[in-house]
Amino acid sequence: MKHPALPFLLGWLLLLPLLAIAENSTREQGYTVHHNAIPTAMLTPEIAHGYNIVRSKYRGLLNVSIIRDQAGTTGESVNARVKARVSDLTGRVKDLALREIRDGNAYYYIAEFPIVDGETLTFRIEATPAGRQHPIKAEIKQQFFVD
Repeated sequence: MKHPALPFLLGWLLLLPLLAIAENSTREQGYTVHHNAIPTAMLTPEIAHGYNIVRSKYRGLLNVSIIRDQAGTTGESVNARVKARVSDLTGRVKDLALREIRDGNAYYYIAEFPIVDGETLTFRIEATPAGRQHPIKAEIKQQFFVD
């Protein structure tokens, strides 16, 4: 059953790359992998509840989407096998459990993780679009602040 707030969430997740200071995307092999990490406290209570996301200033959300580049268009969302790891400055590494969210032909992959004030996390992402053999590798660093 489709949640009534799904179009809002997906639209908001698509805008995340535009909200970031630096472009959070990686282009390779005819695909663009969009990736962002935010505190879950930025989500509305309705969105967080609708997707069983823990809304807290001490929780983060990684969002990944894969777009097949198509000339003259914004591209086409494709499903993929997505893996992600997060590490902190002390070298601790943790695999993230990503969930797929589908809305029609759009695919999003999200994972939650704990955050602390001032922490800088590095996310290493491997996205293998359906029908491809080799993953696209992306890396982002994000510092989190707790108000």
